[in-house]
Amino acid sequence: MFYVVLLAMVAGFLAMRLYSVLGKRTGHEQPLPRTAEERPVPVAVPRTVEALPDAREIANRNMEAKAEPGLRAIVAGEPGFDVGRFLEGAQAAYRMVLEAFWKGDEQALAELAVDDVRAAFVEAIEARSAAGEILDNRLVSIERAVIADASLSGRDARITVRFDADIAAVTRDADGNVLAGSLTDAVETHDVWTFARTLKSSDPNWKLADTDEA
Repeated sequence: MFYVVLLAMVAGFLAMRLYSVLGKRTGHEQPLPRTAEERPVPVAVPRTVEALPDAREIANRNMEAKAEPGLRAIVAGEPGFDVGRFLEGAQAAYRMVLEAFWKGDEQALAELAVDDVRAAFVEAIEARSAAGEILDNRLVSIERAVIADASLSGRDARITVRFDADIAAVTRDADGNVLAGSLTDAVETHDVWTFARTLKSSDPNWKLADTDEA
C-alpha cells in the first residue's frame, strides 16, 4: 500500500513538472498551422503601376507651348531633327560664342554667328580694345536652356532659346588691374538667343542669328 501511494505521489509530481514546462506558452513558440477553415482568405491587392512618361512629355519640359508648332514644322521638313540634341548643341554654342567674344576671337565668331551678328560682336570688341579694357569673364554654369519659340519659312528655320546662366565677370585695364566685377561672385544672366539654319543644306550647323536679354 505504501508503494502504491509513493508511486502515485511520484506520478503526480512528474505530471506537475510536465505541465509547468509544456503547459505554459512563453510567447516564443511557433504558431500551430491553421486548418483550411481557419486560414484567412487571401485578398488580391491591386498593384499600382506607374505610367512611363511619354516621349513628347519629356521634350515639352524643355520647350514652351508656343514653340511646338514651329518645331513640328521643322521636324516635318527635316525628320532627323532632334530637340534634345539641338538643345545640347545650343548650350555648347552659347559657351563658345561667349568665350570667343570675351577673348576677342573674331575667327571663331565668324564660324558661330551670321554676318550681321558677327559684325556687332566685332564692333564691341574693337570698342573694348580702343578703351584699353580686357574681359576676364567665366561662364560658371548654364542653369537652364528652354526653347522659347520656333518657326519655319520655306527651308529657313529659326529656333529661339532662353538661357539662364551664372557668369563671373571682371573687366581689367591693360595692366591687369580690376576695373569692375569679381570672379568670386557670379551674376545671374538671362539671355534670349535665336539660332538659324537652312534645312536639308550641306551645313548641319545652326548659327547665332540674334541676341537679346530676357
